[in-house]
Amino acid sequence: MTRSKFIADRLNEVLLNGYWIANTNCKAQIESLNWKQAIYTVENLNSIAALTYHINYYLAGILNVFNGGDLEIRDKFSFDLPTITSEEEWRKLISTFCSNSEKFIEHVENMDDSILDKPFVNEKYGTYQRNIEGVIEHCYYHLGQISLIKKLILKGE
Repeated sequence: MTRSKFIADRLNEVLLNGYWIANTNCKAQIESLNWKQAIYTVENLNSIAALTYHINYYLAGILNVFNGGDLEIRDKFSFDLPTITSEEEWRKLISTFCSNSEKFIEHVENMDDSILDKPFVNEKYGTYQRNIEGVIEHCYYHLGQISLIKKLILKGE
């Protein structure tokens, strides 16, 4: 198995289809919620919709680089979720998240292993592998938050 395939499999586990480490994944956690649950805020925590947007923001931004574009994402904009006022808008966010997850995983899986050791955009950002592994860690971190927030929301209903 190539390094790229191994890393892509780890991305797939946390984003779309895995149950090995966390016994769940992002897609499984978000797709069972309705829009009102998704935008609900528990005390001062982020909503699940905001966390979904946040993860997707980074996936889309790095995909842009994978596709030859510039690194245009900025941390200060990563929680700028447009207001969600309907089930349709929430389902669109889920669909965009899943689509970007699939594209991201596919791109990593098809990446030549030699690319993994190259600088990502600028040497100060480390290598492609370091950045992709950072995405995995970032997703697991927020998956934990989503799982706990979801339990709190469902407990309160």
